[in-house]
Amino acid sequence: MGKAEAHGGYLCRLDGLDGRALPAIAREALSQDEEASEGTGLLVSVSKKVVRLAYDAPFTYGRRGARWYGRHHALAERLSVHCGVAVHAYVFDPDELEQVVTYGAGHRVGGETVRYEDAEIDDEDISEEAFEALRNRWPMAHLGRLLGLTREEILRLPYARSVLMPLDVEAGPGLEPLWDEPGATARH
Repeated sequence: MGKAEAHGGYLCRLDGLDGRALPAIAREALSQDEEASEGTGLLVSVSKKVVRLAYDAPFTYGRRGARWYGRHHALAERLSVHCGVAVHAYVFDPDELEQVVTYGAGHRVGGETVRYEDAEIDDEDISEEAFEALRNRWPMAHLGRLLGLTREEILRLPYARSVLMPLDVEAGPGLEPLWDEPGATARH
């Protein structure tokens, strides 16, 4: 894999997810975050029962778009109530930082940010093993451990099997195809 690209979104661990309610929840969250939902989609990806939700809209594209998730947490708040699980809003900017903010029952319950310029790394003296050990203490690796994935698996979630849900419709499509992996079951 080449140089990692910046991305962000919302992560949670679920055995299944009913997609019919997602468009309404996502529209309400966008309104709370003062963004228009017209023409916007919600990309839902799944890997090993970890669900990633990310908006498909110009305000979430590229590095600037990845950073948008660092300030907009309404969907994480709402999903933590609706699904009854911890939901993690995250930003991965490979040039600058990693950030994770966790919500449970609609409230912020934790968070962590590492700015790479503040991390104590001496490029000339650090071995590859020591650098990996350091990265495994950063937010994306910690989040991976919480969700049962490696840091690398977390960073590849934007490329996992996905369904794009337009937010201009009342009820979302079925998400059953996302759960067609070994050991995964969909709840209805």
